[in-house]
This record gives sequence, C-alpha cells and structure tokens, in this order.
Amino acid sequence: MKNSGLLRDGLAEFIGTFMLIFVGAGAATGLAQTGDASASLLLVALAHGLILITIITTFGHISGAHVNPAVTLGLLVGGKIDVVRAVAYWIVQFAGGIAGAAMVRVIFPDPGFIGQTVPALGITDGMVIVIEGLLTAFLVSAVYQNAVYAKTGNIAGLAIGLTLAAAILLGGPLTGGSLNPARTLGPALVSGVTDSLPAYLIGMAAGAVAAGLLHGYVFTPTRGAGEPGR
Repeated sequence: MKNSGLLRDGLAEFIGTFMLIFVGAGAATGLAQTGDASASLLLVALAHGLILITIITTFGHISGAHVNPAVTLGLLVGGKIDVVRAVAYWIVQFAGGIAGAAMVRVIFPDPGFIGQTVPALGITDGMVIVIEGLLTAFLVSAVYQNAVYAKTGNIAGLAIGLTLAAAILLGGPLTGGSLNPARTLGPALVSGVTDSLPAYLIGMAAGAVAAGLLHGYVFTPTRGAGEPGR
C-alpha cells in the first residue's frame, strides 16, 4: 500500500471515529438531562447504531470503516490486515475519539458528563472486563461475517450498526456499553474520569482477540451444510 493510500485511509478512519464519538457521546450527554432513563438508553443506542451505519456506508469502501481500535485488533489477529496498517489506524482512531469528545465538551460547556462510559454502581472492574469483552466479541464477530466475509452483501452496515445498538441496550445500564476503546478513552481523557479505564481496555482487547481468532481461523467461509454454493 502506498503511503498516500494509507494516509487517505487513515483520514477516513479519523473522520469516521470522530463522527461516532461525537454523535454517540453527544447524544448521551444531551439526553442525560431528560430524566427518562429508559427513553435515553434507547435513543443513545439508536444514535450509535445509526451513525455507525452511515459511517460504514460512507467510508467502508475507502478504509473498511473500522472506526474502532478493537475491530482493528480483531482483524489483525485474524490475519486480515498487517501491523503497519493496524498501528496507523489505532493512532488516528484514538485521535478521532479524543477530538470527538473535545467537540462534545465545546457544545456542552462544563456539563459534568460528556458521555463517559463508566461502571454503574455495584459493577466491579472484573465485571467490566467480562461485559465489555463479550459485547466487543459480538461486534467483531458481526464485522467479520457481515463485512470481511460479505455474508450479507449491501446490508452489512445495517447488520453491524444494529449489533452495536443492541449491545448498548444491554451494556448501557451496566458499563455504558462502549465496545470501542476510542469511545471510552476520548471522553475519559477529556472529562478526567479514568478510574476504570484499564478494565475497559483489557476487556475490549480480550474480546476482540477472541473473536478475531475464532472468525479468522475457525469460522472462515466454507460451503457447508445449509450454505448454497456461489
């Protein structure tokens, strides 16, 4: 890959990650003031899922629209991208997450909450690792089968976006439902709330690695029972 191509792809990853964190964390911040927790959770999940669908359909043909360091890690361990591209993506994804969170801070001056993904009362760091690990594995699995292996064709973005939205509906009340190290790191750094940051990063990395190995080497495309030939 020529440097110009990687720079172009990196720019797409930066913009896409910025969009995801800006819209996702921004929606969570704005809705935190409504007082209706159930409605807010649904709307935050939809905000994340819908913007991810848009990002994938807009930038997927350019960079693959990972917009998530965990997705990039999953594809790396599964042998779908090389180390140079993965490191470049990680740099711009984290930068995009921080920039997105900073823009939320600009729009909501001193809100006290800018969409940080933090554990709910009673949720230990160990539980954060398990919950975020499982949900991240689900998301990376969806990326593999729907986008990498193109099992759903043109609706891959819809399938992946809905996976993220569904995961947030479960994880939101427990951990904030991040599934994305950039989604957690950006708001954490901008807000200064970093207490459980290591648990989030460990859990998401573990889930991404597990899913990457499983789908990269076990659940690879085959013509098995129930699968029509192409």
